[in-house]
Amino acid sequence: MSDPIAPTGVNPNVPNAARMYDYYLGGKDNFAVDREMGDLVLGIFPQMREIALQSREAIREIVEHLAAQGVRQFLDLGSGMPTRENVHEIAMRVAPDSRVVYVDHDEVVCAHGRALLAEPERVAMVHADVRDPRAVLDRPEVRGLIDFDRPVGVLMMFLLHLIPDEDKPHDFVAEYRDALAPGSYLAVAHAGSDARPETMARISKLYEQANSPFRPRSRDEVAAFFGDFELIAPWDLNIPEDLPMFMDEDLAKTGYCGLGRKR
Repeated sequence: MSDPIAPTGVNPNVPNAARMYDYYLGGKDNFAVDREMGDLVLGIFPQMREIALQSREAIREIVEHLAAQGVRQFLDLGSGMPTRENVHEIAMRVAPDSRVVYVDHDEVVCAHGRALLAEPERVAMVHADVRDPRAVLDRPEVRGLIDFDRPVGVLMMFLLHLIPDEDKPHDFVAEYRDALAPGSYLAVAHAGSDARPETMARISKLYEQANSPFRPRSRDEVAAFFGDFELIAPWDLNIPEDLPMFMDEDLAKTGYCGLGRKR
């Protein structure tokens, strides 16, 4: 497998969490160092590839659900590499008038995202750090497509477990919640630390060599990201049988996925 050409400023010798995820999905936008690190993770946790595939299905289900509920604006934070069934494709299939903004701090992700987008009047790729909500929300590209006086679907799928506690993720997620109009939704998918602590600790150790940490969290820590939002079934964290993010019983309790609605 030949490597893509690294854009200026991108170090192809440091494992990258977004490119590793692309590798788990069977994508081609990764370097040898990402595949090597990905194989080490798979050696510890072979289910990671299946989890990545099922995670895309979870995104599809959530976006279809929100579009069916009348949401026409989507903010995908930490969007990662473009892949099969991207958010704008899913949303526009249900509601052609949907508008989507992707946000990521990775230059490779943004370069691929911009190359993919054919409708800049309805879809944007923004290079920004999601840990700084004001810098994201005040960007002209974001304000040009999203009206925060109307409901927005905010996606934080497989993002927050790549952010360490010292960056205060619960605080900045609260800022995003506060900026949303009633009727908006927040979707969070997050690796769990409850059921397989030893395995997760070993994966976390490997990610110390990558560009992002890996910080799985407990059920209560994940639930706290929703604040006072109303949790919606079938992704309700309060319903024990729906706690597993992944539907395959062999993969149960590797993470949590919740969907909350602002009253």
